[in-house]
Amino acid sequence: MCGSDRTMLRVVTELVSSGEHVTAIVNPASRHFERIGELGAQVIGVRVVSESVLRRAGIDAGDRTASTARALVLLDTDDVRNLHTALTARDMDPSLRIVIQMVNPRLGGQLHELLDDCVVISGPSLAAPAFVADALEDDELIWVDIGGRRMVAGPADRISDPHLTVLADTTSSATPELLPADSADPAGDIVLGTGVRRRRATAGSLWRTKDVRRAGWLMATRDILDRRVRTIAAVMAGLVLVGTALTHWIAHIDWLRALYLAAGAVTSAGIEDDTFSDAKPYAKVAAVVVQLTGIVLMALLTAVIVDSLIGARLSRVIGGVRGRPRNHVIVCGLGTVGARVLEIMVERGIAVVGVEHDEDAPGVQTAHRLRIPVIIGDSSNEETLRSAGVELCQSMLALTDGDITNLESAMVAHELNPDARITMRMFDHDLAQRVERQLGLGHSRSVSMLVAPAIAAAVSNRRSQTTVPAGRRVLLLTEVIVERDSVAVGKRLGELDEEGGLRVLARYDGSGPWDWLPVPQTGAAVSQAWYEQTVEPGTRIAVAGTRSGLARLLLATRAPHRIGPSGRMDP
Repeated sequence: MCGSDRTMLRVVTELVSSGEHVTAIVNPASRHFERIGELGAQVIGVRVVSESVLRRAGIDAGDRTASTARALVLLDTDDVRNLHTALTARDMDPSLRIVIQMVNPRLGGQLHELLDDCVVISGPSLAAPAFVADALEDDELIWVDIGGRRMVAGPADRISDPHLTVLADTTSSATPELLPADSADPAGDIVLGTGVRRRRATAGSLWRTKDVRRAGWLMATRDILDRRVRTIAAVMAGLVLVGTALTHWIAHIDWLRALYLAAGAVTSAGIEDDTFSDAKPYAKVAAVVVQLTGIVLMALLTAVIVDSLIGARLSRVIGGVRGRPRNHVIVCGLGTVGARVLEIMVERGIAVVGVEHDEDAPGVQTAHRLRIPVIIGDSSNEETLRSAGVELCQSMLALTDGDITNLESAMVAHELNPDARITMRMFDHDLAQRVERQLGLGHSRSVSMLVAPAIAAAVSNRRSQTTVPAGRRVLLLTEVIVERDSVAVGKRLGELDEEGGLRVLARYDGSGPWDWLPVPQTGAAVSQAWYEQTVEPGTRIAVAGTRSGLARLLLATRAPHRIGPSGRMDP
């Protein structure tokens, strides 16, 4: 394993607890360096991962039989370093299993073509849906990574078209019908798809996108012309009116000319006129006083406007919140996780406001691209949260990298809006439990704890299963590898399907993208050509099935020596 952050610590804990022998390549400057060693991992402290370091860790370039490492996990926060290390390791051992964490989804999606036996993990993509579900209380939607895609299972009226397949029909009878016949117009209320429908804005709806608007240039001008500017302008206007009246009465000139002279004196534009040359001394003194007062006011006005222009940064001026938002979600901390949360919120039509102290954070650029209002400031500051509309928000997510900052933000938000649903990102598990139990501030989640099980499963090549409830019954979504000499080798995909027991969703033969089940079109049956494809050794199959249907598939895809005399599979 290579890495130095919190995810590294969690994954080491997960693997060591499952009996794996772990060698950790860690930067000595990391604050987790000693802790990783205490967990039972063999630690190699280096600042740069080189070929010699990988050889010390058990990867041998010359003799494949001498390579003791069977998997390499790359958890560096720099995608380029991860890619460089992965390519080096692949040259050293072509059969090595590589699990790599990538922040850039485009680069991660192309790694399968560059590296064989490679699993790409995206921490933000794995963790963000959990935070979104907490904010929206969407317990009825089940998100799952299967077949190289991010899928969602849930009620048909919540899943956007097209529906890939019907998982269950819970309306036809008291007993739910699981995996009904997949036809052109299948009946069922629980389906599998790739996205969620946008919620329509209605008078009684809880979440409304139209309630939050970006400020734009009109509101940016209002931001610059703040109360200080308006106060100074009002004083100057009052002074002009008084000067106009006095000039009219003292100099006995018409009102328009008097207004011109008074405005010129107050704004320091000067008076190119000899009207006051023959005036009495007190009138001349009054004119000088008015001019001096105007000079001071103009200086103050200039200073205030310049201060507003410099203080209100471009992202705040253009991306601020317009009006008084309500029933929205506030996302504090727009890093990689926060950026992914914003994308999911927009996909689902949820009104959202971002808060971030760093203008260069990844999520700030994402927010501008998606036209989401962003407040630049400290999320633990009361005024910052008020600017984001915390008093009327429905939920707040504190997703910064600091536990204390997230805790402070949650406390301020709870004080300003006790009814808001608050979810905090916290690494310290013990602290998170005590905060939830004693302070009652809301839920807390750890990105590293959400990601670690997926990485550990990828290292051990274990099957990860996702449970989808259907009434009083459940379906399992998982992936299965067809082993050499198993019964399933040579069979057609359609022969593996069992109505009511198992459905093949996708196949992967080791090259190119996953081949997914064609989406049924209205009035046309599902393409039979897809089901005619044969199963080869090493093929990975994504399936949905009952426990009994999945057990039968596992028996069919296991090699004969993995099946015991009783018919059960050996581990």
